Amino acid sequence: MKWVLAGLGALVGIGALAAAIGATLPRNHVASRTLRLRRTPQEAWAAIIRATSASSVPADIVEDDPPRRRVTRVKETEQNFGGTWTIVVAPAADAAASAPACTVTITENGWIANPIFRFVSKFVMGHHATMDAMLKEVAKQFHEEPALTGE
Repeated sequence: MKWVLAGLGALVGIGALAAAIGATLPRNHVASRTLRLRRTPQEAWAAIIRATSASSVPADIVEDDPPRRRVTRVKETEQNFGGTWTIVVAPAADAAASAPACTVTITENGWIANPIFRFVSKFVMGHHATMDAMLKEVAKQFHEEPALTGE
């Protein structure tokens, strides 16, 4: 019985520590990732839109300029987190007609309400986790290695 109580006490302590640290973190954050592809912007656009459409996060499209830019905003019904995703697809600076290349950049301008979720997002999952997964899925569709850059 002592071990059970000690275990529960440790869990409560860890939760309290995560909440305390999370409360010191800023509510808002900006995170960005870029994927370079050996594809045209039109091909990349179709793939990234497919990948983001599969998301379970309720979001509205607030700006759409295919195949260059899309901005989505998490619906206001979401109470725990929110913000925008800006997706930009651009020809790579060194792309040639014979060897097309482009970049896909996702920038998240978000917020997290709950301090424990802030802690987990910052130190456990990372603010980049969802965009990294989506960009890796896009690279996989084209049988390319996902070399991601960004902050």
